[in-house]
Amino acid sequence: MTRNLPRGFDVQRFDTVIRHGTVATASDVMQCDVGITGGRIVALGQNLAPAQREIDARGRLVLPGGVDAHCHLDQPMPEGLKMADDFRSGTRSAACGGTTTVIPFAAQTRGESLRAAVDDYHRRADGQAMVDYAFHLIVTDPSEAVLREELPALIAEGYTSFKIYMTYDDMRLDDGQILRLLSVAREHGALAMIHAENADCIAWLTDKLEAQGHTAPGYHATSRPMAIEREATHRAITLSELSDVPILIVHVSGRDAIEQIRWAHGRGMRLYAETCPQYLFLTADDLGVDGYHGAKCVCSPPPRDRANQRVVWDGLADGLFTIVSSDHAPFSYDDPQGKKPGGQEVPFRYIPNGIPGLETRLPLLFSEGVRRGRLTLNQFVALTATNPAKLYGLHPRKGTIAIGADADIAIWDPDRQVTIRNEMLHHAVDYTPYEGMQITGWPVTTLVRGQVVWDGGEVQGRAGDGRFQACGRPDMARPKSVHEGTVGRYVLEQPDALAQLARERP
Repeated sequence: MTRNLPRGFDVQRFDTVIRHGTVATASDVMQCDVGITGGRIVALGQNLAPAQREIDARGRLVLPGGVDAHCHLDQPMPEGLKMADDFRSGTRSAACGGTTTVIPFAAQTRGESLRAAVDDYHRRADGQAMVDYAFHLIVTDPSEAVLREELPALIAEGYTSFKIYMTYDDMRLDDGQILRLLSVAREHGALAMIHAENADCIAWLTDKLEAQGHTAPGYHATSRPMAIEREATHRAITLSELSDVPILIVHVSGRDAIEQIRWAHGRGMRLYAETCPQYLFLTADDLGVDGYHGAKCVCSPPPRDRANQRVVWDGLADGLFTIVSSDHAPFSYDDPQGKKPGGQEVPFRYIPNGIPGLETRLPLLFSEGVRRGRLTLNQFVALTATNPAKLYGLHPRKGTIAIGADADIAIWDPDRQVTIRNEMLHHAVDYTPYEGMQITGWPVTTLVRGQVVWDGGEVQGRAGDGRFQACGRPDMARPKSVHEGTVGRYVLEQPDALAQLARERP
């Protein structure tokens, strides 16, 4: 409940005080008030002085606003396709789900400069966002100009992460191109994100399935078995080792890829992993429902079986995963520019990949993670706010409740019971894959830099309230101290020493 004090009240110190809540960070849980001035947290303590605005959080959790570090908004698409959410509707949905910072993608088109993609994405975002935002880059054409000039310059300007695809014909790069990009990441302190699936294997299996008449949405999962993700994950790990630079494997779906990541961790590699709610709550059966409705759950990698969900939950609990993101990719179902291209039910290879999830990411993970004892409250905060802010150079300004941090806060009713219905959500997509799921816990107030943007009933934020956030070079992207025998050390620090390496290792 928000209470505005009478005009003329003697404000002693704060613009806003959040009182009587249980404040949680990635490391602590405490009972205290939160004092906010000028959009920043300036005090944590008991019985803080009165403020112009008082928010009573008694019986509530006061958490850092979520940082959704992997989502797609108004991203340029091939002709005939269009994402349902732009920056206005997407960030509105984020705010209503307790997320206060989003990091979508400025995607380069082959033959286009990377700078042009960034400029275009700023035009799409300017004056539209209700929460703060940064940009990842997607590099699809690593020309000499991009590698030597554009990418280093953009990293220096605050675009310190970029995504590399091993699949999708119009986006994928070969191993040599990936290595050159990883070298740039190492030299300039950026974080590389890799979508790890083997494109040639997918194409071969897809051709086989179509030749047998298997084109329904459910066969999307058949065309992308875990072995394809496993091979590409191992290859990405090898490229990371050769170039001696940390990477993030995005949207990890299956036990086979998880085994590869555990193997890399066992070798002492600095390697990060992300997963998403679809791998915790959906299965391949959701793609195979009667008729064409399985198209709603077509995403890549696809959801696996129910036993695999337990493996992903275990990875969250034991620290294998660094972050949980939505991978929000908003294509409407009944839309000729969405899941039914041209207004037709099409073979699975032509269904645009992706599902909506910006608003439901945090409530789903809170309900089934924290409420059911799979995760501690501190782990929840780390996975959804603190770690993504650290991973992408936004911490400690974002992702925590601490003096000096931006007052990005989500106040939760941990006991609120909700049945998810698309009609209650605030995105522009015509469905949610989580329709009918019953969960416990939902954010009832969201503040961005101290301003209420969601009060549990009405959207209070305005388009344009959100600000672009330049990212610093993340400490987590720094290579670990190299040791004798690391191939990457010889390649990067002693480029003429490969013959010597061969002599040392007969």
